[in-house]
Amino acid sequence: MQKDHGTNAPATPTSGRVRHRRRSNEFPVEMGRTNGNHLLAYDENKYRSMWVRACSSLWMLAGFLLILYLGHLYIWAMVVIIQIFMARELFNLLRKAHEDKRLPGFRILNWHFYFTAMLFVYGRILSHRLVNTVTSDKIFYRLVSRLIKYQMVICYFLYIAGFMWFILTLKKKMYKYQFGQFAWTHMILIVVFTQSAFTVVNIFEGIFWFLLPASLIAVNDVAAYFFGFFFGKTPLIKLSPKKTWEGFIGASVATTISAFVLANVFGHFQWLTCPRKDLSTGWLHCDPGPLFMPEYHPLPGWISQWLPWKEIAILPVQWHALCLGLFASIIAPFGGFFASGFKRAFKIKDFGDSIPGHGGFTDRMDCQMVMAVFAYIYHQSFIVPQDYTVEMIMDEILSSLTLEEQQNLYKKLGQILQDRVLGLSQS
Repeated sequence: MQKDHGTNAPATPTSGRVRHRRRSNEFPVEMGRTNGNHLLAYDENKYRSMWVRACSSLWMLAGFLLILYLGHLYIWAMVVIIQIFMARELFNLLRKAHEDKRLPGFRILNWHFYFTAMLFVYGRILSHRLVNTVTSDKIFYRLVSRLIKYQMVICYFLYIAGFMWFILTLKKKMYKYQFGQFAWTHMILIVVFTQSAFTVVNIFEGIFWFLLPASLIAVNDVAAYFFGFFFGKTPLIKLSPKKTWEGFIGASVATTISAFVLANVFGHFQWLTCPRKDLSTGWLHCDPGPLFMPEYHPLPGWISQWLPWKEIAILPVQWHALCLGLFASIIAPFGGFFASGFKRAFKIKDFGDSIPGHGGFTDRMDCQMVMAVFAYIYHQSFIVPQDYTVEMIMDEILSSLTLEEQQNLYKKLGQILQDRVLGLSQS
C-alpha cells in the first residue's frame, strides 16, 4: 500500500505577485543588517553625498541669515513654516492610502487639530505683545483684543468640534486605524508645539537665545559628520550605524569651543541681545545688561610674553554658553538617536526628502527640539532674575494692560504716593 505524497491537480497561484517601488526615504534592508558596520569611512559614495549635503547646507544658511537679518517676526514665521513641514512628514508616516480613500476628510481633521493647537499656543504669545504694537483706538486692535480675550473659549470649542467630527466619522472595521491616527495626531501636536512654543519665547527674549542654541546644534552636526567622515572607525550606537565615537568626541570638543567663541561674537550685537516687547520690525536699542558687558582678565605671564596684549575681554554670558555647548554636544544628540530608532521601527531611511542630502525637516530638527527646551529652561532658571525688579513690573504693565488701564494705574499710583508724602510731612 503506497502513501500518496501529492495531488494530481495543478497548483494555481491564489494571488498575483505584487512589486513595490521603494520610496526615497524607505529604509534599505541591507543597511539594517549591517548595523554598526556601515560607516562613512567605508562608503564609496561619500564624496558625492558630501557635495550634495554641502550645497543644500549653503542654501539653507543663506536663507537663514536673511531671515535673521529681517528680525523677530520673520524668524517666528520661519519656525511656523518648519512646524507645518514637520507635521506633514509625521502625519504621512502612519498614513495608509487604502484606508484614507475610505475616510474622506480625515486628513482635513488632522490639520484642524493642528491649527487649533497653533491658535492656542501662539495666541498667548501674541496677546502679551499686541498691546505695545498698536494703540487702543485702532479698529484692528479692538478686533484682535476681543479674539485674544476669548481665545481659550474659541480654542476649546474648535477642539470639541474636531472631537465630535472624529466620533461622527467612525466607520465599522476602521476603528483601530482611526483611533491610531487620532492618538498619533495628538502625539505630534505635543512634540511639535512643546518645543516650538519654547523656541518662540526664546526668540522674543532676544535672538541671541535662539541663535546660539541653534548654531551649536548645527556646529555639532557638521563637526560630527566631518570627524566621522575622515576619522570614524569605531561604531557609536547601533540605532544610527554611521555614528562613530571619533565623530562624537571630536564634535563635543568643537562644539564646546564654538560655544565660548560664538557667545562673544553674538553678544556684541544689540540686534541679537535686545528682547522684543512688541510685534514691530524696527531696529532695537537697549541696555545690554551685565551679561553682555565685557570683563577684563589678565593673562598669565608665560602666555602674555608671546602675545601683543596683556589681558583678555570675556563676556559673562560666555560661561553660560559653555553649559549650552556641553548639552548640545553630549545630551542633544540623543534626540537624533531617538529619531534614528524611530525610523528603524518604521523601516524608513528619512522622515521625508524635502532637503537634498539631509532628508526631511524632521530629520534636521530632532536635536533642535531637545536643545530648544533646554535653552528655555536654562534661561528662565539661571538668566532671568528670580526676584521682581522695576523693569519686570513695568514690562508686565505694558504688555498686560490697555492704554486706559495704564492711565488709571498712573492716576491711582500718583494719588497713593501723594497721600504718603502728606502723611510723612504731617508726622
